[in-house]
Amino acid sequence: MTGSSDEDTRPLILLTGATGYVGGRLLRALEADGRRVRCMVRGAGRLAGRASPQTGVVEGEVLRPESLAAALAGVHTAYYLIHSLGSEQQLARNDRAAALNFASAACDAGVRRIVYLSGLGDPDQKLSPHLHSRQEVGRALRLSGVEVIEFRASILIGSGSLSFEMVRYMVERVPVMFAPRWVSIPAQPISITDLIRYLVAALDLPPGESRIFEIGGRDRIAYAGILREYARQRGLRRAIVPLPVNTPELSTLWLSLVTPLHLRAGRKLIDLVRHPALVRDDAALKVFDIRPQGIREAIAEALANEDERFAQTRWSDARSSTDSRRGWSGVKFGSRLVDSRSVHLDISPARAFAPIRCIGGTTGWYYGNWLWRLRGLADLLVGGVGMRRGRRSPWMLQVGETLDFWRVEAFEPDRMLRLSAEMKVPGRAWLQFEVEPGGGGATIRQTAIFDPVGLWGLLYWYLLYPIHAMMFRGMLRRIAARALAGEGASGAPESEPAGK
Repeated sequence: MTGSSDEDTRPLILLTGATGYVGGRLLRALEADGRRVRCMVRGAGRLAGRASPQTGVVEGEVLRPESLAAALAGVHTAYYLIHSLGSEQQLARNDRAAALNFASAACDAGVRRIVYLSGLGDPDQKLSPHLHSRQEVGRALRLSGVEVIEFRASILIGSGSLSFEMVRYMVERVPVMFAPRWVSIPAQPISITDLIRYLVAALDLPPGESRIFEIGGRDRIAYAGILREYARQRGLRRAIVPLPVNTPELSTLWLSLVTPLHLRAGRKLIDLVRHPALVRDDAALKVFDIRPQGIREAIAEALANEDERFAQTRWSDARSSTDSRRGWSGVKFGSRLVDSRSVHLDISPARAFAPIRCIGGTTGWYYGNWLWRLRGLADLLVGGVGMRRGRRSPWMLQVGETLDFWRVEAFEPDRMLRLSAEMKVPGRAWLQFEVEPGGGGATIRQTAIFDPVGLWGLLYWYLLYPIHAMMFRGMLRRIAARALAGEGASGAPESEPAGK
């Protein structure tokens, strides 16, 4: 076990499921809130780089009862965020057995409270096997006598969540959606931010009996309404044509055809959305000082969070950014498509960056300049800015200034240049260069980023990818050659301070 000191007097919190979507977000929130946290995972290496040094990590598995005592020792509150995989019969059996094992071990360890996340649905109605199993887990946890706070949540809206990814792919790729009847079933989608706030707030409830809290967002809305709101915020026009069928098997097959969700994940999601998921008991609004946001704010927040996370991404840290592991169309980050390549040179970072700071304008783009001029002409013909703006100086750059049909979005001398596209494209585009010291020299990384809007945006990326890849490979090769030759551009002295 690693992490928190035994002398720390703060209540110890055990988090299971920290490698999952909700668990990972909750871990960051607990750490930011100054809580003392221990994570139980199947393999300690699975949390490498995700947990802070102060967070303890212990190996354990809920289907192996003998592994739970060490994980639960000294724990005040335990988060149970675990679900099994397999067939419907296996899932229900494994989920119940796992919950009974965990609850029994928690009782033996003197745990005061278990916090569990379940699914929202009327238990008096016929629920899907998956949703029924999730609620049955809550009942199994309560059998131990340990106080259980169970949150039952509806559709989850957040960048990276299963339901939000389904919305993204359906809206971005299908202009006319022939949708089964479940898209008209009402729900109360909740943002990941509000869900995490509820989970954290459960720590501060006064001790008492086990309780179930139904939680949802401010709006009652059908899945079709979520699709339309996402389309509105992305500037897309979409038609939804309901079909008079509601068969889970057909719905799952349809999802697997129009989205990248595999059949098991698609079936799991269909099980959650084909039943009304409305808050019938407003106790959560009375007990917690949380006022959940509506669907418009939740989607806007998810999109904004993607922008923020994307801006913080270091492509040099991504294994998928290496050429040998990439498909012909690049890798994906949220809605964005990314094509990244690098070259290592035995020279200083300043010398490696010199050709980059001089790119564009009279210097050109180092490779296929006639293709760049042709792209600029095409942009002019459709009302864009074209290549006529050039650049202010052959070797000086400032954030905010124009560079041909790009604008300098970020600039760190001898380290990084990011350009945002202002040409007419069906989406948003960036071109980024990074120079990092190491290995006795410097690595130049070039990254092309595209956030496609709708089907036309996807077609633009995939159809032009071979040309773009050729141009960017050639550009990086020429930049490396000029850097090795010690060339600045346009005769600029190598000692000229960048950005002055």
